[in-house]
Amino acid sequence: MNVIEKLSKQENNMHNDINDSIAVIATAVGESGIGIVRASGKQALAVADKIFRSKDGHKPSSFKAYTLHYGWVIDGEEVIDEALLSVMRAPRSYTKEDVIEISCHGGIVVLRKTLELFLKNGCRLAEPGEFTKRAFLNGRIDLAQAEAVCDIIKAKTDYALKIGVGQLKGFLSDKINKIREQLLGVLLPLEAAIDFPEDTEQTELQTARDALLSIGNDLAALILSSAKARFLREGVHTVICGKANAGKSSLLNALLKQERSIVTSIAGTTRDTIEEIVDIRGLAVRIVDTAGILEPKDLIEKKALERSREQIRLADLVILVFDASRKLSREDRMLISRLKKKKVIAVINKMDLIRKIELDFIRKKFSDVIFISAKKGKNINLLEDKISGLFYAGKIQPQEPLLVTNLRHLASLKNAQKLIAAGLDSLDNKLSAEFIAQDIKEAVSCLDGLLGRSLDEELLDRIFSRFCIGK
Repeated sequence: MNVIEKLSKQENNMHNDINDSIAVIATAVGESGIGIVRASGKQALAVADKIFRSKDGHKPSSFKAYTLHYGWVIDGEEVIDEALLSVMRAPRSYTKEDVIEISCHGGIVVLRKTLELFLKNGCRLAEPGEFTKRAFLNGRIDLAQAEAVCDIIKAKTDYALKIGVGQLKGFLSDKINKIREQLLGVLLPLEAAIDFPEDTEQTELQTARDALLSIGNDLAALILSSAKARFLREGVHTVICGKANAGKSSLLNALLKQERSIVTSIAGTTRDTIEEIVDIRGLAVRIVDTAGILEPKDLIEKKALERSREQIRLADLVILVFDASRKLSREDRMLISRLKKKKVIAVINKMDLIRKIELDFIRKKFSDVIFISAKKGKNINLLEDKISGLFYAGKIQPQEPLLVTNLRHLASLKNAQKLIAAGLDSLDNKLSAEFIAQDIKEAVSCLDGLLGRSLDEELLDRIFSRFCIGK
């Protein structure tokens, strides 16, 4: 067991303090040109003094902020690696603490040795997401912005990245803070009405009602945006299905623009589901190629059929592939009957061959029918347009930074919306101002939880555990 493993085991048995200095390898494991070891905390500069020797002989604690220095990582008199060291001083750093980053050569041995030096000289091993957690706890960002960091790292398309960056810049937080201030503005006269009910005028209650209606509409718009955001967060679950040798694997390869699936003239080449993610017009599409088996001959084919049926059941979109050169088979008609309640694009493959398929029948069953040649790449762009259009009316607007992509945020917004509806109901039924005020206070509390104004240690641990090590 090496030093890192020992210290990691120790940390599992004790409470980690935000006042500790932390260090970790911040880049992905594996061979690369450069790897980075990052440290943050009050002792970061003092530790760097012990393990880094600059070419000019000066210690890192004497370096100015936002400067880069050439030198060597050292263990006593032994040189571990040639490296660059950068300094970011508190409070103008990612964590609002002193931050040190050493850029080493990107081999796992040199990175591990460099990290071990930090840990032996006063730092502890950072937890997943702990740098971002410190940025939140130290007040540089709110909780919604902290979660946006994770969204940026996991973004699968350019548009998902734009949404994440927008939330990191505070677009969603600004909107939530504005709604929160509006609620507090409604609460103030209601609190006065509790103390002095005889002085409360009907116009004040009507003003409160109008404000709550407006706030409810704002929340409803944010909640509605989450349906679109789900596809950004998870991707559109799209299943390619059809009978054997219809060209499903060729279509998957054409959409991916690479040879992912084996394609032969032998029917039934695909005996299991194959899943890949592709960016289609800024939309993350999780494409699953299924086995073209409807009547299994053995246990393996039975398992493949069960997986295919489960994928179809869960799919947001089904691409049903037909062979244009053949008449509809019993298998084709069985698939058509099973997809009545699904969103389906009917794809007529092998359009360059003599057409024998009953096109009129297919058009009666499906409103979206596209002719392609998967093998030759013909009309694949039309299929991509159709997929994008089904989910975003043909376009994705980069100026929509307020999509709610986080399930925790969505739950908070829905709870706040219910409480505001309850407050409106109390107003309409002329209940005492105490009831209305209590609903508004609880709605404010929901928004505070979204932004992290009210702290729940267990919730924070759960949120930041999803982050990668080093962020």
